[in-house]
Amino acid sequence: MNAPLPAILQVLPALRSGGVERGTLEIAEAQIAAGFRAIVASAGGEMVPALEALGAKHITLPLTAKTPWAIWRNAAALAALARAEGVALIHARSRAPAWSALIAARRLGLPFVTTYHGAYNEGFPGKRLYNSVMARGDRVIAISHFIADLIRARHGVDEARLRVIPRGVDPRRFDPALVSAERLAALRAAWGVAEGQPIIMLPARVTRWKGQMVLVEAMAQLPGDALALLVGDAAERPAFQAELQARIAGLGLQDRVRLVGHATDMPAALMLADVVVHASTDAEAFGRTVIEAQAMARPVIASDLGAPRETVAEGITGWRTPPGDAAALAAALSRALAMTDSERAALGARARAAVLSGYTTAAMQAATMATYRELLR
Repeated sequence: MNAPLPAILQVLPALRSGGVERGTLEIAEAQIAAGFRAIVASAGGEMVPALEALGAKHITLPLTAKTPWAIWRNAAALAALARAEGVALIHARSRAPAWSALIAARRLGLPFVTTYHGAYNEGFPGKRLYNSVMARGDRVIAISHFIADLIRARHGVDEARLRVIPRGVDPRRFDPALVSAERLAALRAAWGVAEGQPIIMLPARVTRWKGQMVLVEAMAQLPGDALALLVGDAAERPAFQAELQARIAGLGLQDRVRLVGHATDMPAALMLADVVVHASTDAEAFGRTVIEAQAMARPVIASDLGAPRETVAEGITGWRTPPGDAAALAAALSRALAMTDSERAALGARARAAVLSGYTTAAMQAATMATYRELLR
């Protein structure tokens, strides 16, 4: 009887929608393609069926819990799981489960990898220590050079352990040539968008730091008939959604700014846009929506802080504006909307080429697997 294939265990709080969760599935897919068994431990969520459809195994554990007792209990459960499944390496993607994963990995003598996904807040005593688990891997993956610099400054991680692996987009899905007229027509009908109307799009969860209010204020300063679509789930922040809607009404922008909710067909949604806005007022660790828009050859205006400084080349693949500056955003929008078709096409082509050269899912998968192999020799 053949011995089972070695397994790699990824650990995160839950498998709900989000960039961390999507990255987990993408790396599970790469693990399976490379001949490993892919196992993910989390508290579950709506992305579990998609994970299992890849051929990966999901183990449900209460990994959203953050109390010291829960961390130790989860450490014991992860150690037992790793022994039973023949796990060769543990990869943690969030802080509380990372503490459990670190304890389990050290107990079993297994390699331990972390992905440092955010510019974690250090607003109260002890928070840096809590965050430091993400810098304790045998390899520490930073999802941008911005995050790598933060890790060096906060935690003093030596270069031998640090790897910069940017997030990626799948150009087979985000390809302007593959979006049919029918898909565009369906979205236009659903969102009440008139043919030929200039469209400004901000794709992000509806939450204050993502900058929807900044765009609303910019729209009040932007002449013309352009329509701003705020694309993203607002369910978690009903109070902020109500505040947004009140401000839109107060500025008389009901016909020019629209909250359209979550989009299931993001490639088609982005194709509707004449310009895509990233208006975050806090630094983004990466900002995947920026490269998704660029992959669809859309002009992007991004906040000039965090990782978008790496992905948006000023005047070449888009523009950057000071975070929270509605007047500067309005001026950039006016400039973008005034571009000729040929200028917009040229900028979009440069943006897509930049994504294809440095920010694909395949490149992220290959670099992550290479990092694993450094520890599995």
